[in-house]
Amino acid sequence: MAHDEPAASGAPTKLVIKNVGLMLSGDLEKPILDADAIVAVNGRITAIGRAPDLDLSGATTTIDAHGVAIAPGLIDSHVHPVAGDWTPRQSQLNWIDSCLHGGVTTMVSAGEVHTPGRPRDITGLKAMAITAQRCFSNFRASGVKVHAGAPVIEPGMEEHDFEELAAAGVRFLGEVGLGGVKDGPTAREMVAWARKYGINSTIHTGGPSIPGSGLIDKDIVLEADTDVIGHINGGHTALPDDQIVCLCERCKRGLELVHNGNERAALLTLRTAKELGELDRVILGTDAPAGSGVQPLGILRMVALLASLGDVPAEVAFCFATGNTARMRALDCGLIEVGRAADFVFMDRAQHSAGKTLLESVRLGDLPGVGMTVIDGIVRSHRSRNTPPAEKAPAVVAD
Repeated sequence: MAHDEPAASGAPTKLVIKNVGLMLSGDLEKPILDADAIVAVNGRITAIGRAPDLDLSGATTTIDAHGVAIAPGLIDSHVHPVAGDWTPRQSQLNWIDSCLHGGVTTMVSAGEVHTPGRPRDITGLKAMAITAQRCFSNFRASGVKVHAGAPVIEPGMEEHDFEELAAAGVRFLGEVGLGGVKDGPTAREMVAWARKYGINSTIHTGGPSIPGSGLIDKDIVLEADTDVIGHINGGHTALPDDQIVCLCERCKRGLELVHNGNERAALLTLRTAKELGELDRVILGTDAPAGSGVQPLGILRMVALLASLGDVPAEVAFCFATGNTARMRALDCGLIEVGRAADFVFMDRAQHSAGKTLLESVRLGDLPGVGMTVIDGIVRSHRSRNTPPAEKAPAVVAD
């Protein structure tokens, strides 16, 4: 199993990145930065700007970007991990490592619901959530940050259960509706308890996906009032158009678009959010592993879909997969700004793309080529084995 435990040496590190051709910030307010260099110390961004204006000396690692683009590491807002870098859903090993090769450096669990024998009793579900939170905090597959330990709420849970989970480090709820709680009033009460103790919530939206799930329509979503409307474009079956539009208009929570959903419904959601002037609500996930498998390039595919058919600039579409999600999920990554985690993906246009630049190629619907990923200031992968080959790629160089 490919893995990389968190660094424990304690030795100070300084990462210098220079010769960046295009810097995507992840911030909708200013998606492109006028900068060509980044400095990160001990895994945190400390300086961004033009190379002559920065202190690039004393680097422990120097990356020459060779003119390619850099963006915050992509965030998958909706995954279903189980144990390490293995999923029983498709009996697949190293799926997280494969997603790293698609530029994903952070994942958020929507529930460890594929765990064989998943407990439904309150004691068991809390124990499983805390165990998953501990395991994925201690084990970083290929360095990827997996925020796991997302309990699926069940009838009978009380406020003290959420207080206990939060005290143990649980930060996210699994999809409301994948357990026994499927009615709005009960969900709303439990979601409010979760929010009180700092636990971020999401809800299953649309038709059933796994045994035990069922239809969650707009009325339940509106009453539950979770922080994120999980796969509003269906996972897999979407709600009717009028219900999707109603959710966009009446609920001001996050609008999560997933790869394993209805693409037409995703575009409808995006258009509606744009008309409302609320693109900051749009975030991206894959909803994998799932019945349709693992999608290592799922987030990049969503970016290309929305940029090419959704009438938004490519640099804005990348914000949906980075800064928007980071802010919605209260993560310390997702933006290229001082103080944030030094998580990056280096990209260039794919070889022979009709687009002459990275952004133009994405606007035309082509996937970019990933040339390198960095997590916490450490190089985690080089040329991707999954994306089309990039025109140019960065390299680690000697000072």
